[in-house]
Amino acid sequence: MRHLVTLSFMLACAAGAGAQTVAPQPGQVLVTGTVPDEASKASVLAKLREVYGTELVVDQISVGPVSMPANWNSYVQKLITPDLKQITRGQLKIDGSNVNLKGEVANEAQRQKIASNVATSLNPTYIVTNGLRVSAADQGILDNTLGNRTIEFESGKAALTPSGRAILDEMTAAMLKLKERKVDIIGHTDNQGLRATNQGLSQARAEAVKAYLSSHGIKSELISASGQGADRPVASNDSTEGRARNRRIEFRLAQ
Repeated sequence: MRHLVTLSFMLACAAGAGAQTVAPQPGQVLVTGTVPDEASKASVLAKLREVYGTELVVDQISVGPVSMPANWNSYVQKLITPDLKQITRGQLKIDGSNVNLKGEVANEAQRQKIASNVATSLNPTYIVTNGLRVSAADQGILDNTLGNRTIEFESGKAALTPSGRAILDEMTAAMLKLKERKVDIIGHTDNQGLRATNQGLSQARAEAVKAYLSSHGIKSELISASGQGADRPVASNDSTEGRARNRRIEFRLAQ
């Protein structure tokens, strides 16, 4: 029985590929699968080596009795572009006319651009599955900087306390490491008082954080501010400790 040709590129993968004959080292690209002839194999390898460099491409392509869609080689050439170098811990799998792309990229704009370029380079008979995701590493920078601390404000106001400003100085340094990543600043309150009042206070506090960060070197267009009031508690409002935890500022990478 003849099957459609299949190729799988492990992009910037880590060592230890399980059952693979050769375990690639970090940064190498492992290419596996079956193609119908040596010419197709040489074409794929040449393009990958052009993009990644000869020394980084690990060849495990087999030649066997498989069939390929019309102009398959030319479409594969269009898929192997420098865009792939922006993906880490990823895989590009081409199974006949089914294309599956997964892995991590730095931001949402990059994710959409790569997926769009892949789709527009193929004809409508190809089915593209975009499994790219934004890297969680950058969110970890924000989470680890804030830790379990609370950015404090004066009681019932949107004025930052000295300790609150000190934490934001650390957050400024962390956000500068993220280059052009957009960050959502989200304010929260406990459930004491009127809902409308809490909503307004959470918004005002998020805006105060944005203003502070903007005045300390973070581009204002990279920051959004919103208030959720008491609608998203992380602890019970039945205790003093729980209410304190709910009065918080969150920093979330924009998706």
